[in-house]
Amino acid sequence: MNTVNKLLSRRFVLFTLVLLLKSSLAWLVVFGGGANLRMALTEIPFFCAVFCLIEIFARKRQLLYYVIANLIFTALYFTVLMYYKYYGIIVTYHAISQADKITKVKESTYSLLQPQYLLMFVDIIILLVLLVLYRSKGTRAPQLRLKPYRKAALRGILAVSIALCMLNVWPNRASMNETEQAEEMGIMNYEVFTLLSDSTQKAQLIDSKEITQAAIDKLKGIVPPQTPQYRGAEKGKNVIVIQMESFQSFLIGLKVNGVEVTPTMNRLAAGDFYYNHFYTMVGQGTTSDAEFTVNTSLYVPEHEPATQNDVNKVLPSLPKLMQQNGYTTATFHTNDVQFWNRKELYQALGWEKYFDHSYFGDEDHIAFGASDEVLYKKTAEQLIRMEDAGQPFYAQVISMSSHHPYNIPREKVTLDIPKKLNDTLAGRYLEAQNYADRALGGFIGQLKSSGLWDNSVVILYGDHQGLPVYALSKAEKSSLEEMLGHPYDYKDMFNIPLILHAPGITYPAVQPKTGGQIDLLPTIANLTGAPIDNQIHFGTDLLNAGSTPSLLPMRHFLPRGSVVSDTGIFVPGAGYEDGTPYPFAGSAADSGRVSLEEFNRTLSLLDYSDSYIAQLPDRTDAE
Repeated sequence: MNTVNKLLSRRFVLFTLVLLLKSSLAWLVVFGGGANLRMALTEIPFFCAVFCLIEIFARKRQLLYYVIANLIFTALYFTVLMYYKYYGIIVTYHAISQADKITKVKESTYSLLQPQYLLMFVDIIILLVLLVLYRSKGTRAPQLRLKPYRKAALRGILAVSIALCMLNVWPNRASMNETEQAEEMGIMNYEVFTLLSDSTQKAQLIDSKEITQAAIDKLKGIVPPQTPQYRGAEKGKNVIVIQMESFQSFLIGLKVNGVEVTPTMNRLAAGDFYYNHFYTMVGQGTTSDAEFTVNTSLYVPEHEPATQNDVNKVLPSLPKLMQQNGYTTATFHTNDVQFWNRKELYQALGWEKYFDHSYFGDEDHIAFGASDEVLYKKTAEQLIRMEDAGQPFYAQVISMSSHHPYNIPREKVTLDIPKKLNDTLAGRYLEAQNYADRALGGFIGQLKSSGLWDNSVVILYGDHQGLPVYALSKAEKSSLEEMLGHPYDYKDMFNIPLILHAPGITYPAVQPKTGGQIDLLPTIANLTGAPIDNQIHFGTDLLNAGSTPSLLPMRHFLPRGSVVSDTGIFVPGAGYEDGTPYPFAGSAADSGRVSLEEFNRTLSLLDYSDSYIAQLPDRTDAE
């Protein structure tokens, strides 16, 4: 035990070195570089400050406090790298507060785990064993009394460590790019900074009187036409909106070993209106955020899912608008309505009915509920009943089988993927989307045979990205590049399809106009003749967008200030000046960069939306 005692007596240095190794792993995954001077200068002072506090104030059980601190640091580093693997951003306390969702998506979480990540916890297991052995010998740690010179030294180290932490944080506090900000500050400094800054800074709300539709249109740079094209062209027709899980645009037309991955979507894209520059606009709530944005034409919150707080407000919405114009409304999802607080979301949006797990059951289980085949079969039965009632309806259908990590039962897999993609995220994704497309084809067939297809506006779009570039191996990226003919990056990751089937109008098939999920409400309202002059909306009617430049602010998955334009995606650095453009194919090398004036307008749009929602009346029917 003497050796153990000597080892543990050097805990200050030992624990610092151990945590330095763990931070190196986190930095390697997140920033692409392991141990380096910047990492040491940003992470070590934080460790030292905490350990000095333990040494100065803990007279008993110092080792226990070291172990607890080590466990907390380890858990944070582990959470940071796991979160980054899927979301591509640095996790903060906002996301950690939603940790209960992990138990519901544990399969997705486990799929991101690599064996080397578990090395972070080896020392903790060893320390716990040593502590048990130490205590089993009946040894009791004596109460420590710091000698004056040692106390002075510790206070000096503490002062220097805190000063270094401040020097890392202060110059970078205004940076817009959260990932770069965390790299400059250090991960631990960044976590504390976000916690303290959010708790001390109050949001400055824009006066509700200033938030008018005219002001929003001016920020977007649009002038709505006096007589919109196709106004009421589909009045009285049903509206069926199909939200497709994790579906990205690059799948349209893609072949693997000479076989179409998504033949149903390919046929729809060729025969109806296909918007090939359409983008996801979700945040932390992913699928539920897509439901929120599509049905409100409002931007999602910056640091939390829309279903956390925004659903407590009296929201203007598409279901309410359609009901005011003689429609019945219903939404369909095979998951439990409690997940992502959807019960509150659906009440806030004003859906008359929702059909969830209690209706679809657990038949043919895939992912979190009944398969897409069951979803579409039982949904079609309900839609036919709604049609027979003699009143037009608005229905939203949420697919789910192709959910990350894309584990489709082998008996349902029919796509023959290249061997190098076997049992990879990219390979499973292609298999899952091929299955989802097959199930969708059955649904379209039911709509056509029942006559609903010819009496309905049908809209299909992806909810969010399915293949995070951060989670792909080099081999997967190489395979995707071979398939696509260009490197897979942000432009592919956030690009989702929008297909519009409107039987009463004729329009060029492929629409190059840039749009996003926020644009669906005004587009549907125009087609059905539903008036929205008195309803605040941040989207643009895509059928009347014309040549007006598009500006789509992005949140959560990209740094604040990121924007999709007609020429590319712009991602800011510390600010606008050092931002990076990702130009679309065929555009000039720097064409993805928006002007400073456009950049500031997109930030204002987000502020307007946040302020508008914050000042809406609270719901009185909230449970």
